[in-house]
Amino acid sequence: MTSCRYLGVYLDSSIKFKCSFGKNKARFYQAFYNIFVKIGGNASEDEEVLFSLIKSKCLPVLLYGTEVRPMNSADRQSLQFTMNEILFKIFGAMLKDTYSVFWHIDLLEEMIGVRRDKFLKRYCATDNYLCRLINARH
Repeated sequence: MTSCRYLGVYLDSSIKFKCSFGKNKARFYQAFYNIFVKIGGNASEDEEVLFSLIKSKCLPVLLYGTEVRPMNSADRQSLQFTMNEILFKIFGAMLKDTYSVFWHIDLLEEMIGVRRDKFLKRYCATDNYLCRLINARH
């Protein structure tokens, strides 16, 4: 057994603590293609609807658990490549910066940072004894 699932997060067997993003990416592609097929692959007509659905239905699947996992640069680049791949599928060749300008899709690294900050604020505000004990040690 090379990995196990705990609360929807896949932990890899390794000397260091490591998580796998393969299932997140597979489910992200599945969610995207389900939406893309329903629209008929013609994104030019329904771009607003498509990007709204990507942001609300697909990105949470891809980013699930990233706020509590250790993220190295290879993990972040892999997730960003996944997002770039579907954007390329929609538009073909297009500069990466134009995606964020036209459709307000931030780089995944920024989204992960925002999610992590939000998680840590909620975590630190928790009145749980264990959370207070961990916060006291840091």
